[in-house]
Amino acid sequence: MKDIVPEPVELRNPQEVMRLARMGVMMPTRISFLRSLVRRLCAEKARITRTHWQMCEAGFGRAVYSVTLGGHVYSLVAISNDLPGEARSDRVIATAWDAAFVLFDGVPGADDIDRIAAQAPLQEAGRFGPRDLVLSRANKSVRMWDNIVAALRAGTQPDRAMIRDIGYLMRTTAVYGNGKFGIADRHLVQDRPGLSGPFAVEMLAVYMIRHFTLDLVQHVGGGALDRALARHLGIGNATGLGMAPFLVTHPVLLNNWMLARETALGRARAVPDLAPEAQAHVAGLARRAAAHLAEWHVPGPEDDSLLRTLEADWARFAPRFDDLSGTDPLDRLWQAAQGETPALQELLAALLIEAVPEAVDGLTECMADPFGPLVAPFEDTDDLRTAIARDWAWALEQDHADPALCRRFWYVSMAKLEPRLGDRFQEPGAELETPLDIARRVAALHCDLPDAPGRVSDFLALHPEHAHAVNRVAVLRRYPYAEIRDSLIAATCRPIDMLRCKLSFFGATKFDPKSDLWTRITLAQGAPLGDELSPENEDWWLPVLG
Repeated sequence: MKDIVPEPVELRNPQEVMRLARMGVMMPTRISFLRSLVRRLCAEKARITRTHWQMCEAGFGRAVYSVTLGGHVYSLVAISNDLPGEARSDRVIATAWDAAFVLFDGVPGADDIDRIAAQAPLQEAGRFGPRDLVLSRANKSVRMWDNIVAALRAGTQPDRAMIRDIGYLMRTTAVYGNGKFGIADRHLVQDRPGLSGPFAVEMLAVYMIRHFTLDLVQHVGGGALDRALARHLGIGNATGLGMAPFLVTHPVLLNNWMLARETALGRARAVPDLAPEAQAHVAGLARRAAAHLAEWHVPGPEDDSLLRTLEADWARFAPRFDDLSGTDPLDRLWQAAQGETPALQELLAALLIEAVPEAVDGLTECMADPFGPLVAPFEDTDDLRTAIARDWAWALEQDHADPALCRRFWYVSMAKLEPRLGDRFQEPGAELETPLDIARRVAALHCDLPDAPGRVSDFLALHPEHAHAVNRVAVLRRYPYAEIRDSLIAATCRPIDMLRCKLSFFGATKFDPKSDLWTRITLAQGAPLGDELSPENEDWWLPVLG
């Protein structure tokens, strides 16, 4: 393959891609945010150093780690607490955690460490400042923690199967950035090298938290983990309903993420040929995906059954990787998958993107949204009607008076200021509905448009309730991947599909749904350790322990 970026084939239609059922089976890719961050750290041959360690024998106290990225130093201040078992909870309403963290801009002094040690365990109730970039907290996976500590104290290595099946020592229940609770606003760091991409600073915090957890368990256990086992321990995360509306309230970001991903797939498919070593690499990726699926099991029988179906489908598809010679080898794979399930297609899409790094890595520079929506006004109401007919036929085809299509409503909890989902016909509060019913609103706008053309401003003066819908129509006209093509208030809406989509862009693996409303995941599993950051170690897509 020549060292030029191929012109992508025609991208997939948003009407196909932006459906919840497909978004709900998306996989992490080479352009996922955590992968991009670690790739930058590897390119710079960064190294995480421990600059402060004040821990008792049982592992309670404080620690500080620093790393240089893009010429700037960032430090993780970690506070480890003695948390009674009955107080441990993954719920956002919890008030105590095993550990709390602040990612600090620069190197903290003694006063900074004392302040953070006092405030970080309070999380939302604490007081933070403009050098505090990220606020987070985490709980131990007690089974995993106890097994590793016991093994190290006995002079042995921990249960390999348990590490394979659990995959993390701690799981975060929040990773706050972007000015929340008084921490630094994103604009203070968004132009710095390495942090310009979406959620880059949060991913840096997660990666450094993982390093801390490995240090802490070895400190308590009094021994050293085998490096392969340590590398397979990532950071868990428990993510719930609160994350789902983000994709709706940030349509330009959603468009940019999906457009970058689809462009990456299009470039991979356009590769004219593969050298023998590249053919071997792609076949190796296919085998790695098969091994990853074999190691990916979840407790829920329905969800595990879906994984076993994907594993069997992938095994049946695997002979397609035997001959990648000739022209358009990656597009041939893609065309062969068109009769397969969305789950297999999205796994294959991730693999094809992984196979052509030189063609796709630059797309990570296009995934932020520094300006917000840049839309053109409608000439008149006829122009608005035309845009709706072209881009929103899927919304117009739905009967929004059908109780099944409007059963749910989104609202914000007064107690925690977090998004929640209610039943319109069985629960109070629908009058406080958050405007995530985009399809219904656009359909109502279309019904109220006048027969004769007129100025949109005059129409909105008479119908101000349609202003939000007009804005969404304008956004979608310019940003084709900005809208989910399903009703988000239908009884069949599964918020976990939105969570899976967003988390795949974070770089999450091992999705473990606990309901339609929340899931556990693993981040940074298989990533190079803090002293292994170099270009030859940046390939850790779909890690396998073996």
